[in-house]
Amino acid sequence: SVVLTAARSDTTQARDALAKLCQTYWHPLYTYVRRRGYSPEDAEDLTQSFFAALLERKAVSTVSPEKGRFRSFLLASLNHFLSDEWDKARAQKRGGGKIVSFDTQTAESWLEQVPAQNLTPEKAFEMRWAITLLEQVYRKLEEEHRQQGKTELFEVLRTTLAGPGNSAPYAELGQRLGQNEGAVKVAVHRLRQRYRALLRTTIAETVATDAEVEEELRYLLRIVAGG
Repeated sequence: SVVLTAARSDTTQARDALAKLCQTYWHPLYTYVRRRGYSPEDAEDLTQSFFAALLERKAVSTVSPEKGRFRSFLLASLNHFLSDEWDKARAQKRGGGKIVSFDTQTAESWLEQVPAQNLTPEKAFEMRWAITLLEQVYRKLEEEHRQQGKTELFEVLRTTLAGPGNSAPYAELGQRLGQNEGAVKVAVHRLRQRYRALLRTTIAETVATDAEVEEELRYLLRIVAGG
């Protein structure tokens, strides 16, 4: 697992990888802290302090390496930090340094859309984790098409990734692309195949073994579906 190696290694490359992961996954952690009852200001300070401790290896020293999934690793590390280090961190001056740049307004808008009574802190974290992972895969797919000079194709067909009934009819999409309906069906099939392949690759980076990929995939999609 790429992310687990980054989290547990102390090389410069691993530290850079972990810093990038912090930037990617701040939203699930911030969401969890807010659902724990902290104010937006305290939640932002806590998340920033946690990332600083994570990069210094102070937040992970007692987290078991057997926790094979990166989401479990992150949450266990945060809970360790919350119980052992947060009181010390709160005593320091607020806003003492930004480890990760993030938009709390975006996170707050999402929290407002999800009634608190419907989600425990853990469930809120997992839902936001799943959404973040799927958004990451979407951006990878979009970037691939841009590099291949197929930006228009992606823009026209991207709504088909949401499944049947969520996009315009294939004939209409074909008119926009100057293709017949059969060609559009083939393009959509390829797009969905590539999306699934990227999704599996991305999940494989967040678990300890190949055997966990399919299990984690089903779990994340079930979270997004509200199951």
